[in-house]
Amino acid sequence: MRILLSNDDGIHAPGMAVLERIAATLSDDVTVVAPIEEQSGTGRSLTLTRPVRLKRFGDKRFAVTGTPTDAVMMALAEVMKDGPPDLVLSGVNRGGNLGEDVFYSGTVSAAMEGALAGIPSIALSQRYPHEGPGENVSFACAEAWGERVLRPLIDAKLEPRTLVNVNFPPVAPDAVQGVRVVAQGLRDYGRVHFDKRRDPRGFSYYWLAMGRVPQTPGHATDLEAIEHGYVTVTPLHLDLTHRASFAMLESLYA
Repeated sequence: MRILLSNDDGIHAPGMAVLERIAATLSDDVTVVAPIEEQSGTGRSLTLTRPVRLKRFGDKRFAVTGTPTDAVMMALAEVMKDGPPDLVLSGVNRGGNLGEDVFYSGTVSAAMEGALAGIPSIALSQRYPHEGPGENVSFACAEAWGERVLRPLIDAKLEPRTLVNVNFPPVAPDAVQGVRVVAQGLRDYGRVHFDKRRDPRGFSYYWLAMGRVPQTPGHATDLEAIEHGYVTVTPLHLDLTHRASFAMLESLYA
């Protein structure tokens, strides 16, 4: 099996090293094509107004001066054009990608690009504790559970244009409660706010900040399940059409 690895934290990120070790348990044919710098929050963006450069960092290890989507495109169109991957793995992200995070996440977007190309694709993220990431985020849970979660998935028959989003809880490996297949949650948009500050010259600037997320009982979505110590597995699909609205919209033009 030929595996392509990418991420949004950059080729030198600790989570990439974790993903490379996980991938090595699955195959000895692994290629890395990732952004050369952190691209968190870039979502599905492409680099269109400047050239994308490709740099080799070793045997089957490459970086691009672009986004995660650029990286996967470069891998498929250039680096691996003579032998495309059988599987795309993206991560392991420093921080969870839960709920509406999937719309902004570069990690999930790299997996989306693989899915668009018809390749089975999986995004992996390591949630960190509520007090914030600080300097040292532990990837112990992802490293211990990564292979265990991936092996059943790589043999699964995923529907076309779908991908799987995996999140590891911020607990010790032996404290994980198990694996839950759950729906994507949605947070209250009212939690979004900007932290306004002033620079030494007296000009205002802003940091995007997020309030705490209220949790509801049960394990119905990824947001609740991960809070209770489960590894979450969520199938996503790329067709955003809301078919239940067809009849209502067609009635407007009858």
